[in-house]
Amino acid sequence: MKKIERLLVANRGVSAVRVMHTCRDRKIPTTAVYSTPDRLGHHVVMADRAVHIGEAPPAESYLNMENVLRAAFETGSDAIHPGWGFLAENGDFAQMVQDEGLIWVGPPPGVIRSMGDKAHARQMAQRAGVPTIPGRENVTTSEEALDWIRKAGIEYPIMIKAASGGGGRGLVRVDRAKDLEQALSQASSEAEKAFGSGTLILEKFIQNARHIEVQILGDQHGNVVHLYERECSIQRRNQKVIEESPSPSLSEDLRQEICGKAVALMREIDYQSAGTVEFIFDQSAGSYYFLEVNTRLQVEHGLTELTTGYDLVGLMLDVAEGKPLGFSQDDVKPNRWAMEVRLNAEDPETFGPSFGTITRLRTPDGPNLRIATGVYHGASVPPYYDSLLMLIMSAGHNREDALNVMDRALGRSLRVEGVKTLKPLLMSIIRHPAFRAGDFSTRFIDDNLQDLVKAFREPSTEDELLKIAKYLAEVSALGPRSWI
Repeated sequence: MKKIERLLVANRGVSAVRVMHTCRDRKIPTTAVYSTPDRLGHHVVMADRAVHIGEAPPAESYLNMENVLRAAFETGSDAIHPGWGFLAENGDFAQMVQDEGLIWVGPPPGVIRSMGDKAHARQMAQRAGVPTIPGRENVTTSEEALDWIRKAGIEYPIMIKAASGGGGRGLVRVDRAKDLEQALSQASSEAEKAFGSGTLILEKFIQNARHIEVQILGDQHGNVVHLYERECSIQRRNQKVIEESPSPSLSEDLRQEICGKAVALMREIDYQSAGTVEFIFDQSAGSYYFLEVNTRLQVEHGLTELTTGYDLVGLMLDVAEGKPLGFSQDDVKPNRWAMEVRLNAEDPETFGPSFGTITRLRTPDGPNLRIATGVYHGASVPPYYDSLLMLIMSAGHNREDALNVMDRALGRSLRVEGVKTLKPLLMSIIRHPAFRAGDFSTRFIDDNLQDLVKAFREPSTEDELLKIAKYLAEVSALGPRSWI
């Protein structure tokens, strides 16, 4: 059994800071890596040591495997945690880390590779008895696609997705037969550029679907448990915006069934460390289908930590050191409702990126809140990387309580100036009657965008100045108040 003495976090921003918090709790020294524009980044300031690994482009820095490994050796780090994004689901990097005698904090390299191939992942899900969406693998031409559509009796729309990778890249919806050839070309090109492989999968499109994912933990001793599910249906361009746990769309019987199927799949592939099995839920039919396995820590893992009390990063460290989980499925008892919003530096109407310097930052506070931030007052938001500024999580006895806490956090406490953020959109969503009633799907934002934008009520800096001017005028006219 190995013990981690110093850990290098191969990431930046919110992801790196999150891992470092648990390392601080465990008194494990950390090493940060940074690109030139990130030299004053929050994760650099927080780490015990920091190493420059390249210029701004990710390929020259955070995706440069040799430079990351060099930083580990320079600082005496004996373990690497990849966070999420960048190299987190790169089986070749995981193998390099282990080949160099370092501890990889994540699942085995072979599991990462096999689950990164969506066609293979579908086959493994079928072997484990997990329902999969009707589809066809290894499609290269429109003739093959049309042949499958005709023989399987599939109606449009259909989905084209990259067999490798994820994050919405290489994912194209096709609504009409005449658009099929162009869509195949687009998806293949995106997949080739993003993942180095243009191999595609065709699947039936599930209308009004909901996105459910199950948090899994496995150790090196054959133990696999689930920490229940999260709902991630509020999305824009296949990118998650708001998540919650538990899912408001599942009955208790269906919850147990989906979580059980997720465990069965992860046992089939001998999964170790933290991972997530994602499903598409057809609420009209009450059916669910396997989507993919994410072989890493999810952005929204904090919801599960809030509802169950387990530190997922800490458990990943335990598993990497060879320790057993130390608890059974019966020990996992969620007792709260949790909700998370992703505060991105983006225009809330167009979703275009916004970058610059944060000239004012006031983070939410008060009871039943958890903030995971990757920035600070005066920090720069560079244009080269993910636009996530912070994760805001609320908790409550039930969904209504969690929603009310989130409303307070966004509407009364949060303030970010210098860059645009999604705050107005997030507030519009959590106050929308359909969302509050739990009536939504993955198309919620697209279907309601105009109404959501009309509901924006973001105060401007001028509003704040007018309040101050009004107060000063009252003091000048009436004299100091008795309480001053």
